[in-house]
Amino acid sequence: MSNKTTVFVSGATGFIGRSLCYKLAESGCQVNALCRDLDHPYLLKHDNIRFFSGDILDEPSLMAAMKGCRQVYHTAAMAKMWCRNNEEFYNVNVNGTTNVIRAAIALNVDKIVYTSTCGVLGPTVKHPMDEQAPRVGGFPITYERTKFLAELVVNSFVKQGVNIVTVNPSRVFGAGPITDSNTVSKMIKGYLQGTWRIIPGKGDKVANYAFLDDVVDGHMAAMDHGLSGQRYILGGEDISFNQFFDTLYTLTGKYHKMFRVPQKLIKAYSQAEWLKSRLTGIPPVFLPEFADRLKYDQKYSSAKAIEQLRYRITPFAQGMAKTISSVQNQLS
Repeated sequence: MSNKTTVFVSGATGFIGRSLCYKLAESGCQVNALCRDLDHPYLLKHDNIRFFSGDILDEPSLMAAMKGCRQVYHTAAMAKMWCRNNEEFYNVNVNGTTNVIRAAIALNVDKIVYTSTCGVLGPTVKHPMDEQAPRVGGFPITYERTKFLAELVVNSFVKQGVNIVTVNPSRVFGAGPITDSNTVSKMIKGYLQGTWRIIPGKGDKVANYAFLDDVVDGHMAAMDHGLSGQRYILGGEDISFNQFFDTLYTLTGKYHKMFRVPQKLIKAYSQAEWLKSRLTGIPPVFLPEFADRLKYDQKYSSAKAIEQLRYRITPFAQGMAKTISSVQNQLS
């Protein structure tokens, strides 16, 4: 009889979920991976991964995939910038999370790790944000608002005694498919091809970049050591746009003249894109709420995860070198 720990992972085709499945399988776990398409090209094959066709909004398929699992990683989410039916964000991110937790309770799962986002913490006022920092301002970005609401769902179940740990990755980058939600690889691809020449504003605004391998390890550490009801920021280095593109130039040797575009011009363009989408249903390139975000820093501290989970941060340049190699391989 096998003594492997059987774990459930939602979002098996997602940027974090697919890598998490593989790392868990490599560690000796039996992984039950939920995906909507068993022939999806982003699925990573492994002897220890069993793929289940289903959806977190379809409770029977969810229960079938989770049956016999002791641990649950809920990474699935609607992480796009835009979709035609805005209610999909709430349905997937809030109702889907509720379904996963209820299924885990019904099947007597030992522990759940829920993947949230640093976006729920919002932009930085001055110092890097930690897990206890109050949010300043509202939630103009639908994805962030629904992920915050999902955290409220998680906390309500924690109060009922359910063992759930929340992890909050920042802007994740690393080797993997170049998708709509993988903004860093899209920027790298555009730079390599000479089609991305824009630096927002003066280029001095900062975001926190978390290397994918670190984030995956952080998920597993949260399962092993995370305390129920706690959230842990899984981040990396705080990097400005200028530093980002300087690093790209240094690592690739490719020089492209970059153009610093004023935030007001970016906002005007985003408003035109919003109107285009409203009138035609064609996905926008950029939206006003994301343009507004460019006025603020997004600095985050992973000190709590480092102390309690032994979380490690890969140097930004080192992680970027691996990410660039992955993007170049996909372009060749």
